[in-house]
Amino acid sequence: MRYNPRARLDRSQVENRRGGGGGGGLGGYPDGGGGGGLRVGGGIGGLVVVVLVVLLSQFMGGGGGGDTAPDTGTSSSFDQCRSGADANTNADCALVADVNSVQGYWEQALPRQAGIRYDPARTRVFTGQTQTGCGGATSDVGPFYCPVDKYVYLDTTFFRDMLQGQLGAKGGPFSVAYVLAHEYGHHVQDLLGTMGKVRSQQGAGSDAVRLELQADCYAGMWAKYATTVRDEDGQVYIQDLTQDDISRALDAAAAVGDDRIQRRSSGRVNPEQWTHGSAEQRMRWFTTGLQQGTLEACDTFSTRQL
Repeated sequence: MRYNPRARLDRSQVENRRGGGGGGGLGGYPDGGGGGGLRVGGGIGGLVVVVLVVLLSQFMGGGGGGDTAPDTGTSSSFDQCRSGADANTNADCALVADVNSVQGYWEQALPRQAGIRYDPARTRVFTGQTQTGCGGATSDVGPFYCPVDKYVYLDTTFFRDMLQGQLGAKGGPFSVAYVLAHEYGHHVQDLLGTMGKVRSQQGAGSDAVRLELQADCYAGMWAKYATTVRDEDGQVYIQDLTQDDISRALDAAAAVGDDRIQRRSSGRVNPEQWTHGSAEQRMRWFTTGLQQGTLEACDTFSTRQL
């Protein structure tokens, strides 16, 4: 995965609320890029369900709350992240580039395919704990999207401590991009009103699983066109993706499959407790979005075969 050195990054889409403002960054990539190791800013703990939509809007009084997240005190911008060249050498800047690319894609795709405007969501990076429109959150929750304040929340220690550490994923820059694209897929679902379809919260065929698999499919849609998304000056954000990048995204999707997590945590697989779908399902729906690139192809709520 290589970013275009001439791409201009929009730092306003990402907030840093890590302890002390500027410390505790992503540092180098966990594998396959950048060099260096992650700086730890809070443990993941015994996470069982990851990449979670913490509270759906219908459980929070039907949305509301505007598009501004609660203030949590310390704040810092990603001042060093100005171009794709910065993204190629700094994983914090790569995160900004990924967010810019994902949102740039949906700004074009959502009006074209669904006839509605894409309203941007911001990403808040934190360590340890933070307050959100959906209540308090800690590192144990994993990355999530809050439909109340329209923010994606991310403790960057997740990638080392949980995704690679406890779940055994290969890691690499595009596995981080996959997680972000998945969470922004939830934002797209929020804009489309899909979250209002969720009634059943658990089980292999539940609405919760359908919601998560659709977000994986939406992540695949972005991946299909990731090298074509441009900044305001017409420069693409991402110059190239390799098959290894795609493989690492699929590996990350598999690592957060319910069956994989259950097998690692208890040694048993119980589909009745699934909330996100199996490893095979998550890879397959990501691949569906990658190959077909349409909202229609990602309609997990209409299909019988998940």
